[in-house]
Amino acid sequence: MDGRDAGGRAVDGYDPGAFEPFAVTVDLAVFTVRGGRLHVLLIRRGQEPYAGAWALPGGFVLPAESAETAARRELAEETGLPEALVAALHLEQLRTYSEPGRDPRMRVVSVAFTALVPDLPEPAAGGGGDAEGACWVPVGPGGSADLPAEPVGPAGAVGSVGSVGSVGLVGSVGSSGGSGGLAFDHGRILADARDRVGAKLEYTCLATAFCGPEFTLGELRAVYETVWGTPLDRPNFRRKVLATPGFVEPVPGAARLTGGRGKPAALYRAGAATSLHPPLLRPAGARG
Repeated sequence: MDGRDAGGRAVDGYDPGAFEPFAVTVDLAVFTVRGGRLHVLLIRRGQEPYAGAWALPGGFVLPAESAETAARRELAEETGLPEALVAALHLEQLRTYSEPGRDPRMRVVSVAFTALVPDLPEPAAGGGGDAEGACWVPVGPGGSADLPAEPVGPAGAVGSVGSVGSVGLVGSVGSSGGSGGLAFDHGRILADARDRVGAKLEYTCLATAFCGPEFTLGELRAVYETVWGTPLDRPNFRRKVLATPGFVEPVPGAARLTGGRGKPAALYRAGAATSLHPPLLRPAGARG
């Protein structure tokens, strides 16, 4: 049969049946900071393959939608996050994952997106779509995640964390999924996304969004240490932040006791800049 162009007109000489069919999916690694730790939003799969395993939110791209539209639709459906919030998220395309055999159902190519956003709410209880639950899960350096050992409870809560352990890279079809790893190749996607959001803090002012309207440099440094997963040298961090035009602005006359014996720490607010020149680079050991 003849193919058709974007206007629905037949394209002579083109036979779509000559090519092996494949599907396009989307996967999302959405991060936030909760309780001083970096967290990623995961869903528990309610259908095969990998039924019961933890995975990144995502699903199939429908014929009449773009990959980004599909990503927002799947994120809202599977996690119950408000549609208005999902529509406003700044999603950054991470990369395309196209290894043959990455999905046992058929040839599947996935477009992955990532986001690092402050103040995200709990996902809805029970999940949605083909997900039976969703929750925020702590993520360590390198993209390892502490999977909940018990099913998701009300409002995205989990019974405990620990016995399942950290997520490894699950790349082979037929691996159990949810038994020490994420479904499909989502462990690899998570590790790549973890590195990407770490890089984002190097050249943007995003870290200030995770602080209050007024903050100390120690509180700002804690955001970097949380996302990068490594301690930073205090004097060096202070020097670099204050030397970067527009990164932060001092709050005149304001100070805050921080629990130590020294004098109260000066308070700052986010400056007008949106990017860092020069960039605030991660220590070499904190790179993925």
